[in-house]
Amino acid sequence: MPTFVYMTSCDGCGHCVDICPSDIMHIDTTYRRAYNIEPNFCWECYSCVKACPQNAIDVRGYAEFAPMGHSVRVLREPEKGTVSWKVKFRDGREKDFVSPIRTTDWGTIPSPADLPVPDADALNNQELAHEPDALNIEGGLPALTRDQLKQGVV
Repeated sequence: MPTFVYMTSCDGCGHCVDICPSDIMHIDTTYRRAYNIEPNFCWECYSCVKACPQNAIDVRGYAEFAPMGHSVRVLREPEKGTVSWKVKFRDGREKDFVSPIRTTDWGTIPSPADLPVPDADALNNQELAHEPDALNIEGGLPALTRDQLKQGVV
């Protein structure tokens, strides 16, 4: 399902250009609107769809899940922390899918190079480097110790 842009909704903010891993989202220099320069090379990761604050980017549905005559609409709702996919079939049925999205402000996530190097004990830890800090969980994540795990089949 390659992406396409509704030019009347796009404001040219460039979030889709910044996040596209295949570098196919570009800003038209004349109209200052985003567009997909090569739909065949779209990885279908939908990062641009999720990042677009104007809900201006949509997808074309494949026949496997949305047959001819369907429509697929994507709605990004950062206040709820979700992205919703609505598939409307020719016979009028609708299917809704809701997924969580990250709502961190642009540029606020530090690069791993900016963070301190984990110590040698981190290799034996169940947590990822800097995970408790990023998740804002006081006291760290709950974790099982080796003696709390059952040995063998009961």
